[in-house]
Amino acid sequence: MTAPVAASDQRAYRLTAIDMVRGLVIVIMAIDHVRDFVMVAADRDPMTNPNISPALFATRWITHFCAPVFVLLAGTSAGLMAARRSRGELGRFLFTRGLWLVFVEIFIIATAATFAPRGVPELGGAVGIPMQVIWAIGAGMIVLSVMQGAGQRACLALGLVILVSHNLLDTVWPKTDLFDEHWPLWVALHAQMARRAGPFLFAFIYPILPWIGVMLTGFGLSSLFELAPASRNARLLRGGAIMTLAFIVLRTIGVYGDPNPWQVQPGGAVATGIDVLNTTKYPPSLLFLLMTLGPAAMLASRADRISGRVKDTLVIFGRVPFAFYVAHIVLIHLLAVLIGVLQGFHVSQMFTLFLFFPKGYGLGLPGVYAIWALVIALLYPFCRWMASVKARRRDWWLSYL
Repeated sequence: MTAPVAASDQRAYRLTAIDMVRGLVIVIMAIDHVRDFVMVAADRDPMTNPNISPALFATRWITHFCAPVFVLLAGTSAGLMAARRSRGELGRFLFTRGLWLVFVEIFIIATAATFAPRGVPELGGAVGIPMQVIWAIGAGMIVLSVMQGAGQRACLALGLVILVSHNLLDTVWPKTDLFDEHWPLWVALHAQMARRAGPFLFAFIYPILPWIGVMLTGFGLSSLFELAPASRNARLLRGGAIMTLAFIVLRTIGVYGDPNPWQVQPGGAVATGIDVLNTTKYPPSLLFLLMTLGPAAMLASRADRISGRVKDTLVIFGRVPFAFYVAHIVLIHLLAVLIGVLQGFHVSQMFTLFLFFPKGYGLGLPGVYAIWALVIALLYPFCRWMASVKARRRDWWLSYL
């Protein structure tokens, strides 16, 4: 890799600490998507088996940090924009960008994920639309476009109320499966479900109510990043430690915060530890968010102390998360098609959701990490160029990329 572009950025609200942490989580995120697309089918869902190998579990578990940090920092970045935009201007920007992200999820990312814009045979010929993290961020921005008018404190209060209390719905909200089409659309606020609309089958992988809470919380906490670095980092460290301790205590007690209680496993201490860490992501439980955002806050408190090529590279990725996200889905699927052909499968068999890739296709865990490293290396020049463009230009449309 060549030397990263200079850290300077004409957008005054940029913070290197935020960009570094965001860059780290999106690079880690790519591991999970590579695993989805190229791993042997039998090992695609390691969270359901407490007796899975620790290496495979860790590969999946570490990626749990990505979506919460991604969504929280999206809200934080919106809050930092408030210093240079009126509430009306910020509201219009968040609303239009939220709509744009929902459009991208439906028409660009979904197509990149399936390479089947005319329909997926395994879905009865319907065009598969997985509604994932970009959808959650877009919906959160649309809600935030309205709520930001009430101010950061009100957004923080509402966000925290949602995050702390939404698990009260666990016992009364309908229990569903991802491809369950028999529920009204409001169920997707707090549970996975599917809904057909004409030729499309929308699979709501990310129930949005808790993610809206994360977005509002990030917006409400944005003033923290306007403090002097020493004060900001001290509060991040203290807050992260409190959240991590709260996770340990609440998970140990097992009274509230996650619908999936842990149990002592016959496989021993390692299997039991895996079960303890197996908190619920869909929707993200209170314990899932404490488990991920606590350590992330502590890492952010130390980001200013990190220097060197690794940090500079992560900052590059962190400044162009949208461009990285769209490009990496396309690239990973292309590599999956190539792997499939090399393993003797027909190209058409790879033009579907990865859940339906042919039996016998895939690589083991070492192969996953090799493809992940290749993806990061191939995307770096593109992301470096895009970060350079965004750093030196102020074209309005760049805020949507």
